Amino acid sequence: MSGTLYLCATPIGNLEDMTFRAVRILREADVIAAEDTRNSIKLLNHFEIRTPMTSYHEHNKYEKGEKLVDRMLEGETVALITDAGTPGISDPGEVLVQMCVEAGIQVISVPGASACITALTVSGLGTRRFAFEAFLPSDRKEREEILRELQNETRTIIIYEAPHRLLRTLKILFEWLGDRKVSVCRELTKKHETVYRSTLSEACAYYGENEARGECVIVIEGKSRADIELEKREKWSEMSIPDHVKHYMDLGLDKKEAMKCAAKDRGVTKREIYNYFVNAGL
Repeated sequence: MSGTLYLCATPIGNLEDMTFRAVRILREADVIAAEDTRNSIKLLNHFEIRTPMTSYHEHNKYEKGEKLVDRMLEGETVALITDAGTPGISDPGEVLVQMCVEAGIQVISVPGASACITALTVSGLGTRRFAFEAFLPSDRKEREEILRELQNETRTIIIYEAPHRLLRTLKILFEWLGDRKVSVCRELTKKHETVYRSTLSEACAYYGENEARGECVIVIEGKSRADIELEKREKWSEMSIPDHVKHYMDLGLDKKEAMKCAAKDRGVTKREIYNYFVNAGL
């Protein structure tokens, strides 16, 4: 019988956020796979956990992942931890989970701290629907592709960022998304936790004068559906009514359906479009 992979969330700053269950699982596991053993040993020592550790990180996730899977197939229990927060969220744990699923190994999450959810809940922005983007890509082309997708994102957007890149990222977000509401959350759960709530333009000005310290989570307001509809109507209004109707007829619709779609795009009644054609003798 194969073993189990436990995804054990660890504190993102405050050691009191460690759960009783996570401590027990880490003590009972055959091995702990840690993103950085030098960092994790401090956590394990604090909770008097003596389980042996092995490194599992971005640069060995495939090779080490295969070895961990082999150990679990032999019946061992592996507990995976990241430097802070929940494994599998913006870290190589995602790969190990996929390997286990493919191998038929049971994967169990031991929930706890997560920076993205912590930031979202204190942001003051909408929490019912959100899009988590983690760190924006460093490659410019790839980053712009994602930003282009986010321009019409109606859900609240969550992005991670390092303090030395915060101002640059805020300026990029302002350039691509416009002046939306934003909450910049820093040092979450720690003594100097701060949540700066403003707009992207104000945040750019503020962090242009004030140095950011500690890991940051940027929570950005989604675009309103009303603004999206207004932009669509403005776009269509630049096209003549005959060309607008022709656009849909070229897609295979008959004239009646094409007029109906054009009316909806322009925010007018189908009768107004019909009367235009009658009056124009078209």
